[in-house]
Amino acid sequence: MAIKILIIVFLLTIVYSLGSALFFLVNDHGEGDRTVRRLTWRIALSLFLLLLLWLFSYLGWIEPNRGPIGLQLQEQSAPAEE
Repeated sequence: MAIKILIIVFLLTIVYSLGSALFFLVNDHGEGDRTVRRLTWRIALSLFLLLLLWLFSYLGWIEPNRGPIGLQLQEQSAPAEE
């Protein structure tokens, strides 16, 4: 449960960083470097989250979900029993 909360916090922080970059872009009229710094933080947070997800998956703390597409493929490849 703690891992899910950590992932959600990272995602919310990434969205906040993106929104604040848009705010600074509009208010600074393209001058200054606040927009670039916020977008740099967003990229860094996204890469760090990606690495964390890979590490958590590698350690077995989280498991990927097949999702609806994986279930459809599994149903199609199963032999019909009569």
